[in-house]
Amino acid sequence: MYLATTGRRDLPAPPRTGGAGRHVPGTVLALGAVSLVTDISSEMVTAVLPLYLVLGLGLSPLQFGFLEGLFNGVAAVVRLLGGYAADHGRGHKRVAGLGYALSALSRIGLLLAGGATAGIAAALATDRVGKGIRTAPRDALITLSSPPETLGRSFGVHRAMDTTGALLGPLAAFALLWATADAYDAVFVVSFCVGLLGVLLLALYVPADHAAPRPAPRPAARARRGRKTFEALRDPAFRRILAAAALLGAATVGDSFVYLLLQQRLALPVGWFPLLPLGAAACYLLLAVPAGRIADRVGRRLPFLYGHLALLGVYVALLAPLGGPAPLLLVPVLALLGVFYATTDGVLMALAGPVLPADGRAGGLAVLQTGQALARMLAAAGFGAAWTLWGSGPALWAAVSVLLVALVGGWALLPRTPSPIPAPGGPETTTPERRTA
Repeated sequence: MYLATTGRRDLPAPPRTGGAGRHVPGTVLALGAVSLVTDISSEMVTAVLPLYLVLGLGLSPLQFGFLEGLFNGVAAVVRLLGGYAADHGRGHKRVAGLGYALSALSRIGLLLAGGATAGIAAALATDRVGKGIRTAPRDALITLSSPPETLGRSFGVHRAMDTTGALLGPLAAFALLWATADAYDAVFVVSFCVGLLGVLLLALYVPADHAAPRPAPRPAARARRGRKTFEALRDPAFRRILAAAALLGAATVGDSFVYLLLQQRLALPVGWFPLLPLGAAACYLLLAVPAGRIADRVGRRLPFLYGHLALLGVYVALLAPLGGPAPLLLVPVLALLGVFYATTDGVLMALAGPVLPADGRAGGLAVLQTGQALARMLAAAGFGAAWTLWGSGPALWAAVSVLLVALVGGWALLPRTPSPIPAPGGPETTTPERRTA
């Protein structure tokens, strides 16, 4: 990956003499700390959830895939409301804070639900609503507080801090289950307390919206696009990015299924299941910042596509004949999954951010995230149905075929020239073109 930085650049290199090019803005670091703590809280629950629902409550893969897709779909739709509310009242911090608070409160819902499926579903829906509300305003704050030419680095730093929480959460869940003899209630209580800490950090250390420097959009763009959430769809470049993200999202079966397939193939003890996300999270943590910097230098289109090639490697590895020690399968699957997230998650936001006007950025990013999430919802439900009807092997072969087609479509759809980048304190300008095909 590092060799890619030696070619021509479609974006200007960060300045080497002080300023924002060398330092990550304080708002990004504060949001990273909030995400770190919140992810510890959420991943404590997420790490044990597939095990709890499939092995504990006896849900079939089809039922689990339906629930996973449904809740992710709820979060996707709510993202639109969060983005609209943040842009309409310029309340990015307030809207994000509401989302973080709802997610924290959902842990109490899990505690009160006991084993009741309806109660668990309501608590999980609350968590997904909170996540959906906060995501677009948080990412908009990152784009509004960072120079456009270093957005990849800013998102890389944020995602690295976020992933640190994802790394620590399963460890905490594993330790609690081991210390309390598989008492899930203890996990839910500790998760709630940690989630409240994240809300407190947001309130104390993330600057108010007016403190975040906002690049001035062109008057024509403001008049044309305004603040309406769906106005971003008028931009041809944004439509292509959205179409590519949705197409590739429809070929993403979801992490939970990857971990369940690993557990099935390797016959891992139940107590070790919460630790499976750690390998992917560790790889993501190591690569998030380098991947963001490379994307800033060589363009964000190719890293995003190469990341989905890594996901294709995950599926192929899971189909490979099992032989030898378990790490021969476990290590490449988890490492490739980490590469996939490091080169796609923040990179996609950095790719789309400069296309959107400052006063409609949260709404535009919400549309992008919603399209991708709804596509992933369909993918999760479809893969769960295929697994139930055909078995895991044929379902994986179908996933490989769909992803290959989606990669070809994504290659054709993603813009090959850089997005307009607003010059600091002035009108938007366009950087020199570079063909990446």
